[in-house]
Amino acid sequence: MIQRRAGQAVVQALRRQAAVALLGARQVGKTTLALEIAGGRTSEYLDLGSRADRQKLSDPALFLGQLEDRLVILDEIHRTPEVFKDLRGLIDAGRRQGRRTGRFLVLGSASMALLKQSSESLAGRIEYVSLNPFDVLEVAPDESSLGSLWIRGGFPDSFLSESDDASASFRRNLVRTYLERDIPQMGGRVSPETLENLWIMLCHSQGALSNAAKLAAGLAVSAPTVTSYVDLLADLFLVRRLRPYSVNVKKRLVKSPKIYVRDSGLVHSLLGIEGYRALLGHPVVGASWEGFVIENLLSVARPGTGAYFYRTSTGAEMDLVLEIPGRAGVWAVEAKRGLSVSLGKGFHNALEDLRPEKTFVVYSGDARYPISSETEVIGLRQMAELLQST
Repeated sequence: MIQRRAGQAVVQALRRQAAVALLGARQVGKTTLALEIAGGRTSEYLDLGSRADRQKLSDPALFLGQLEDRLVILDEIHRTPEVFKDLRGLIDAGRRQGRRTGRFLVLGSASMALLKQSSESLAGRIEYVSLNPFDVLEVAPDESSLGSLWIRGGFPDSFLSESDDASASFRRNLVRTYLERDIPQMGGRVSPETLENLWIMLCHSQGALSNAAKLAAGLAVSAPTVTSYVDLLADLFLVRRLRPYSVNVKKRLVKSPKIYVRDSGLVHSLLGIEGYRALLGHPVVGASWEGFVIENLLSVARPGTGAYFYRTSTGAEMDLVLEIPGRAGVWAVEAKRGLSVSLGKGFHNALEDLRPEKTFVVYSGDARYPISSETEVIGLRQMAELLQST
């Protein structure tokens, strides 16, 4: 059993709050983790994707009121968001009787809509924990497993598949499930074919600046439609918008966010890239490594860490700028695939503008060494360990 770092965060949150929401993409391991946590206590599990379990909640207050002495796990909570208002009453009643913590663990695969509903109904009564795909500190102790994590991505059933073919098949089926079942259930009128084409276009332009008009022209839809589709992919934890970093410099800064498809395995699957050799020969290889580095580092970063990129109209650029809470300050990170590191003028100009406390170049090797008085070259696992311990 691979230990998930989020597990301890959930346990600690249940000790502080009556309700905890565990959020992440589908098939990322939320149910497995929740049942593992429930194994050490009296609990009740309800799968709200099941009609039978949804029927049990035809009167949520009545049914859940009978389970006051146990942890109640509500899986697929985004299917029945109306339950949140009943949870509020049950939590408040329990508080008056001294049951203040560890009442409900809700699992959801959609972010903004779910957070909006729960934050309005359960303000001050719920804590949020994110579960990401596997990261380098959970499953990649050596170069071989790091390569597999990059190629296959971090979805557990993909990474742990018995073969590359089985992993690729899982990811293809996951994409189809999203397009044909999950996204239509979100309630919007979305063309699966158009959304799939957009998803593929975002993979081809991994890490590029957001340009809805350009994407819309290629899809024969309007720019607002493209924006709404990207919003949907972001809400499902499939796409990340990385915001531009603003500093007090007299230069023209890029204002559009960068768009990344978050899981490297899905990038490769949507582009039809099968295997390490095929990836090395594909134009997306550098951008794929960049996105892989960013997702792994943000997965281990301290809660509250601000994540940005930096770019000016004159070419100064930094892949990742981290504002770390506390005394750590601003860290600058550049991702470079390969064992040799070559840094251009744009990198050095960005350092002059940003003046970060620390600067790192994350490359494909595992040695750590300085290349200047202000910049270190470092492997991804070492960088993740350093960031986690900061």
